[in-house]
Amino acid sequence: MRTTIDIPDPIYRELKARAAREGTSVKQIILRSVASAPAKAEAVSAKVKGRYPLLSSKEPGALKLGEEGVYEYIPFP
Repeated sequence: MRTTIDIPDPIYRELKARAAREGTSVKQIILRSVASAPAKAEAVSAKVKGRYPLLSSKEPGALKLGEEGVYEYIPFP
């Protein structure tokens, strides 16, 4: 499939320089970047998913917290 994109001149110059250093084409650098983007987005999503504070419970589902109740268990600045 063919498509057209506008790349700002400074970014394109960086791409050309990188392509020259790597002995490849600007097209190949862009294709590699586009091809790897979904995997990178998935990895970032997985990292963010585990960052939230967790409360352990002996009886899962038994702790009902309202908007204010959460402050009793998790210290917020």
